[in-house]
Amino acid sequence: MSDSGTSPIIPGSQANHSRPVLWLITLVAVGLSLFQLYSAGIQPLGLFYQRSIHLMLIMMLAFLMFPLPGPKHDRGPISGLVDAVFLCGALVTGGYLVLFLDEIINRAGFWSQADIVIGCIATVTVLEAARRAVGLGMTIIGMVAILYAFAGPRGELPWLGQFLPGILEHRGYNLDRLVGQLYLGQEGIFGLPMGVAATYIFIFVLFGAFLEITGAGKFFIDLAYAATGRQRGGPAKAAVIASAGMGSISGSAIANVVTTGAFTIPLMKRLGYKPHQAGGIEAAASTGGQIMPPLMGAGAFLIAEYTRMPYLDVVKVSILPAIMYFATVYLFVHIIALKQGMQGLAKSELPQMRDVMGAGWHFLLPLLVLVWLLAMNMSPMRVGYYAILTMLAVAVLRFAVWFLFIAPREGQRVTAETLGEALKAGLIKLVGGLELGARNAVAVSMACAVAGIIVGVVGLTGLGLKFSSMMMAFSGGNLLLALVMVLLASLVLGMGLPVTASYIVLIVLVGPALTAEFGVPLLIAHLVVFWYSQDSNVTPPIALAGFAGAAIAGSKPMDTGFQAWKFAKGLYLIPLFMVYNPEIIMGGPLPVLVWTAFIGFLALGAFAAALEGYLFTWMSWPLRLVLLPAIAAAFYPDLMVEVAGVAVMALALAGNWLASRREAGLSGRTG
Repeated sequence: MSDSGTSPIIPGSQANHSRPVLWLITLVAVGLSLFQLYSAGIQPLGLFYQRSIHLMLIMMLAFLMFPLPGPKHDRGPISGLVDAVFLCGALVTGGYLVLFLDEIINRAGFWSQADIVIGCIATVTVLEAARRAVGLGMTIIGMVAILYAFAGPRGELPWLGQFLPGILEHRGYNLDRLVGQLYLGQEGIFGLPMGVAATYIFIFVLFGAFLEITGAGKFFIDLAYAATGRQRGGPAKAAVIASAGMGSISGSAIANVVTTGAFTIPLMKRLGYKPHQAGGIEAAASTGGQIMPPLMGAGAFLIAEYTRMPYLDVVKVSILPAIMYFATVYLFVHIIALKQGMQGLAKSELPQMRDVMGAGWHFLLPLLVLVWLLAMNMSPMRVGYYAILTMLAVAVLRFAVWFLFIAPREGQRVTAETLGEALKAGLIKLVGGLELGARNAVAVSMACAVAGIIVGVVGLTGLGLKFSSMMMAFSGGNLLLALVMVLLASLVLGMGLPVTASYIVLIVLVGPALTAEFGVPLLIAHLVVFWYSQDSNVTPPIALAGFAGAAIAGSKPMDTGFQAWKFAKGLYLIPLFMVYNPEIIMGGPLPVLVWTAFIGFLALGAFAAALEGYLFTWMSWPLRLVLLPAIAAAFYPDLMVEVAGVAVMALALAGNWLASRREAGLSGRTG
């Protein structure tokens, strides 16, 4: 469920790694995964032990996977020395807390010189590891936060305070106070974001890695093709469904694009979709994977922690909005297929549902176990642990069935040699899964570590309350304007931060304003920010998922990004719908819920039709313009206004259907 990285297999360039370094990466990665499994299911550890050991191993992986290039990109002794220094910094960061935790707790608030020095080393090491694993933007924002804490009359940099606008002024803090906040407390680097990354997120990333290496990805793609392949625009619809399934497991939009897009984009192009359309459809569908239960993205675990709600409750309330999002993308795909006169694939070109289920039904067992255990209110970390064990048990059972029944029936002779080779291959896959899970977790864990620095500074300086005051001032108390500001802020942050980090930073800054000043329920405020944080994947000028789709489709990145932006409009509209119709999330009388869901689906369908200018047949411009205020009325929390909007949309869409029937009748008589 990492939300960063460019490869669905193993992130981190292999080109500059010598064989000993590759072995060391494997050793550290497998050790990290085994440590996480041990603490998740056998012996839970204390807060600081868990988080400090996790961060230490993650940073070691970051420096090994992303070595410092020398001049002209050639590794030299200086580059190797710098990497070695930072590796020692990673060891010191985690090892110091593990070895001296009791003494540190006993002198809480009265830090020794060694505490401060190690805290400085830890902060610099975290920022550099994040620069390598996540990108420069994350490190710059972390450094700006530290400088902001120093700016003020009592800070290390009092001269910097005079450049701050009046509303952002604060007293300023010295080095000891800031290091104590960032490294030696529970509100900085080892705060809640790192706590979630070191427990829930990692274990589900590992679960996704095991599903990936065992072939679950191909199973879900084949399942989607078997279900939709013969419909109009079948490969595109399969892309939507497969991306929903794969994205729910991986939680990474970019990895989802590369994984499913390798199969779906070429088939979409062959069917008649333009290259930039095919790449955009895949990017929009893959982005939705992070909001699709049961796993969702890493942010869903953070929502559960921040709101103090059971993770299962977050999953439950996310089901309907996620279905609304994918239904909108699906409708866009269908409309384009109708407009361009596409047909589905031939039956002979598609996998059969019976064959797909017969070959891969066992991939559903770990997911069923996962959902069942979540419903039993078990801890998400323990749920992930048992889901992984189920996955391994299924793999062993599958091997036993092959060995005892399938191989003899097919006439294969099973000897000690072939059995040994099969066991060796299975062991290699097991080690590969453990390594892949750790590698995939590096980016999100480092993002959470730097996000902890930002959260720590916000808590220390009171920046969150200041930001709330600014939002009230700029929006004039208008909720819609405030939400637009949040959307724009998420877009700007998303240009330099991964989704998880963007969500953490935004919710710390704007969350108090949305809940306290504008009265948005806590859970809805978090969901809105979480959804808006996804938009950087599909919104130019930096649409990462769109660019990944363009690379596979062979199209222009910006054209593909704009297509993805269009297809992913649900990311903008559905959060608005949740804010103005909170009963869709918070619950209410069944008739109200049914009515709210109905108008939501109708409005999103009308929006897709108005944007494309087509539903059952071509739409005139006046009809499309009439639909826009009717769609807006469906979002307004007043029954009479909603009824009026629904009536206009129903009449407009019914008129479009009748026009299509007349056209069909005329063409039939002409024929």
